[in-house]
Amino acid sequence: MTNNSQVMVKIDNLVRKFGNFTAVDNISLDIYKGEVFGFLGANGAGKTTTIRMICGLLNPTEGDILVNSISVKKNPELIKKQIGYMSQKFSLYQDLTPDQNVEFFGHIYGVSSKRINEVKQKLRDDFKMNDLHKIITADLPLGYKQRLGLQCSLLHDPHIVFLDEPTSGVDPVGRRRFWEIIYQLSNEGKTVFVTTHYMDEAEYCHRIAIMSFGKVIDLGAPENIKQKYEATNLNDAFIEAIQQDRAVMG
Repeated sequence: MTNNSQVMVKIDNLVRKFGNFTAVDNISLDIYKGEVFGFLGANGAGKTTTIRMICGLLNPTEGDILVNSISVKKNPELIKKQIGYMSQKFSLYQDLTPDQNVEFFGHIYGVSSKRINEVKQKLRDDFKMNDLHKIITADLPLGYKQRLGLQCSLLHDPHIVFLDEPTSGVDPVGRRRFWEIIYQLSNEGKTVFVTTHYMDEAEYCHRIAIMSFGKVIDLGAPENIKQKYEATNLNDAFIEAIQQDRAVMG
């Protein structure tokens, strides 16, 4: 994490209701420039709903979010220029080549031809393939698709990158390579917001938030979370935090 206390995402008393169901229940968080921030929770805990609100894709019922000092409520379209988003199910066109995906998203983001060509070359170097104009994305190994999806989300050089379970289904070598890229982004000053079910990956985050039933029930550095629950690993600490919360909920 860069040595910087600049708040890039400020979540203030955020609430999201769907009818009588409260998916996100009054959460407040500050996330800093250059931070790799992990968002943990069981399915249905409210993680994806929170991310969709931060990205301006879903309106809060109450509260607000400032992204690089811009209000999501007041300027949702401006927010989209500040962020990159890589969804869990890859927002890539499988019947296009990697080059064509980069060109397509580059034109959507309005980036220069120079930038598009730089990213295409970066992918060639990264994949060690010179025939990316021939291979369709559907035929790429899963880890390569992940990295292509990430590069497409970074085309417009956003300040903040949201990665929703980015390494789901990827082999350990591919996951390690992906996290090397995440740390590189952090060192460049980008804020990286990650959701993951892999607790060993969450250990790499500078801080993590644990969500349960729409609330943030714990927040801190992974090492501090483990110490709090007297756990030797983050998986045990996570389970203990969730169990304690459910015991209180009855």
